[in-house]
Amino acid sequence: MKELMLGNKAVARGLYEAGVSVASSYPGTPSTETTEEAAKFDEIYCEWAPNEKVAMETAFGASRAGKRSYCAMKHVGLNVAADPLFTISYTGVNAGMVILVADDPGMHSSQNEQDSRHYAIAAKMPMLEPSDSQEAKDFIIKAYEMSEQFDTPVLFKMCTRVAHSQSVVELGERADIAVKPYVKDAAKYVMVPANAKKRHPIVEQRTLDLIAFAETSELNRIDEGSDKSMGIITSSTSYQYVKEVYGDKFPVLKIGLINPLPVEKIKSFASSVDKLVVVEELDPVIETHVRSLGIDVVGKDVFPLIDEFSQGIIADKLGESEAPSCKPIEGLPGRPPAMCAGCPHRGMFYVLSKNKIRVMGDIGCYTLGATPPLCSIDTTECMGASISSLHGFNKAMGEESEKNTVAVIGDSTFMHSGMTGLANIAYNQTNSTVIILDNSITGMTGHQQNPTTGYNLRGDPAGKINLEALCKAMGINRVKVVDPYNLAEAEQAVKEELGAAEPSVIISRRPCALLKSVKRQPAIKVNPDKCKSCKACMKLGCPAISFKGGHAHVDATQCFGCKVCSELCKFDAFETMEGETIKW
Repeated sequence: MKELMLGNKAVARGLYEAGVSVASSYPGTPSTETTEEAAKFDEIYCEWAPNEKVAMETAFGASRAGKRSYCAMKHVGLNVAADPLFTISYTGVNAGMVILVADDPGMHSSQNEQDSRHYAIAAKMPMLEPSDSQEAKDFIIKAYEMSEQFDTPVLFKMCTRVAHSQSVVELGERADIAVKPYVKDAAKYVMVPANAKKRHPIVEQRTLDLIAFAETSELNRIDEGSDKSMGIITSSTSYQYVKEVYGDKFPVLKIGLINPLPVEKIKSFASSVDKLVVVEELDPVIETHVRSLGIDVVGKDVFPLIDEFSQGIIADKLGESEAPSCKPIEGLPGRPPAMCAGCPHRGMFYVLSKNKIRVMGDIGCYTLGATPPLCSIDTTECMGASISSLHGFNKAMGEESEKNTVAVIGDSTFMHSGMTGLANIAYNQTNSTVIILDNSITGMTGHQQNPTTGYNLRGDPAGKINLEALCKAMGINRVKVVDPYNLAEAEQAVKEELGAAEPSVIISRRPCALLKSVKRQPAIKVNPDKCKSCKACMKLGCPAISFKGGHAHVDATQCFGCKVCSELCKFDAFETMEGETIKW
């Protein structure tokens, strides 16, 4: 049986067929759907962990218990999980364990463009890299076999284009994998220095064994070509671009096991062609390995180190004039991202912008508060950094800063890595004000549950963390909850807490307008006879409001009926569809 599948869905199918029992992940585009799809199989227990480190440690615990396990994250999430990653490379596994990391060349939804292949090299861990959905499924199954054969966790690298493109997948049956017995083995799993010292040589020998495996593995294959004047080494989505440009004209060494790379196979391939080219997105990982073998190669001296590749880029850099073009259509207007109409974060950001307050930002859809016309975020680095940065900023700047600087962070991000920053504020005492933007969901990655929502990955009732009680338990005495649709209430809270002589937390609470559980209110309209064209409502940056014919105009198809815009109008120009004046 065959099915057209997204790469991420194919990964989930591979988990099912490989007999995986436990999956723990943190949502991060473009990896999220792998775990969401896996949760549709009753045979796989799936959960959202509070962060990637917890997810990896959970998966390792399941492997240690004797069942095949899985965790997934995006590339910056692997930074969070790096601590256990390097150590479990030393310990090895009991049952098979696969760690999926999804890179984002082009930074479609990420704050950087790092190349996760470096983690595989640094952690001395094998990494597989598929180029389409069929390989995504097949390679996952192979990854578990390798994990158990070589006693190692296996990294599995996806990228945006493979994760979110579709191709046909041949389906198989679920493997009946016996539970491996748990055996206490302190020398293998208790990584105190004396034991770790003895494990390191085992890791180095494993690398040598994996290199020998890479020489003959079907994961690294050669596509023969008729023209030997050039040979190409490539992997992942770059392989697809190469084949679309050249077809079977030139021989191609397609790398599926990206770490460790083969030696003799590459030498043999290089000797069979007149010129060798490496086509890889981002960093010259394959190219560096080839050069270390003393082989002359064309690579990053021709191809860029940044952004995604395309058929057009490959054709242009290699001088192919008749290749397909991927140039965008000229003249299309720009469509920058914006917070949705009815977004509960908009009101709070308007208050912060209006009062010219410095804002330490964080990772989430609320990062869009940095865009015009609100322009109310000063810095954004990584998950949880807003709170820690606020503390450091206030320690450096002193009382003046404490009265005019806040941190904003989402509910899911606070649970991910914001709590430790708040503990630092409570412990080391700055009069810092933290605003938790609680929209009752993990919004940016597509509405995943988190520990504050009361539901698990499958939507079943689950343990729910009370943010107010948690903040107070951490030593924050001033905790205030406001409705961000009520601008006066939000502004009063911000001013009061900034003026307080101790740390404080404001919880800006209203569910995401796009949640299925949120009832959409009737749209409102503008009475042109009352509108004075002051454009005060335009300062919100709501996509449902525009300026037409000299007056404000509300697009009823976009309006969520939040009525926040009416609070800014001094002339009562906003009305219900029945013509009634909106009052607050």
